[in-house]
Amino acid sequence: MFLEASKESTLLASRLALHGTEWRFNPPGAPHFGGIWEATVKSAKHHIRRVIGDTMLTYEEMSTFLVQVEACLNSKSLQSMSDDPDDLTALTLGHFLIGESLNSIPGPSYIKITSNRLSRWQLLQQMRQHFWQRWFSDYLKDLQPRSKWRTPYPSLEVGDLAFIRDENSPPTK
Repeated sequence: MFLEASKESTLLASRLALHGTEWRFNPPGAPHFGGIWEATVKSAKHHIRRVIGDTMLTYEEMSTFLVQVEACLNSKSLQSMSDDPDDLTALTLGHFLIGESLNSIPGPSYIKITSNRLSRWQLLQQMRQHFWQRWFSDYLKDLQPRSKWRTPYPSLEVGDLAFIRDENSPPTK
């Protein structure tokens, strides 16, 4: 079976090469090859560690929390969907996964409630909200170009797409 699969993959690779396909390999043991997406993974791990802290989670709780974190990360805006200044929708990673942006149902905020007063579900929601706050503020800083290292950009003008930071907006928005 391996030999048959190898023959087929060799044939496929040679046909793709005829059409100008360029192969770039990313060795799994070399995260420095990843560049920007590895920086995103590092940032997400950092914030996950900070949010979870010493909290002991069951497998199901950890799985639920990580899926919610994944939704937060996949709601990251890449660019505007159109050049129309009235259209404020943005292309997100979720568009590549499910064909549209990820949505969540707004719920109560548990951020200011002490964790010993919360049920386990509420605790997970509080952790997700803390992760969203930390990661989104970190992400906003990354969006601001540094003119020290790059060419300067013009200031915001009417019609430009901008992020609006609102403490009451739900995660993924």
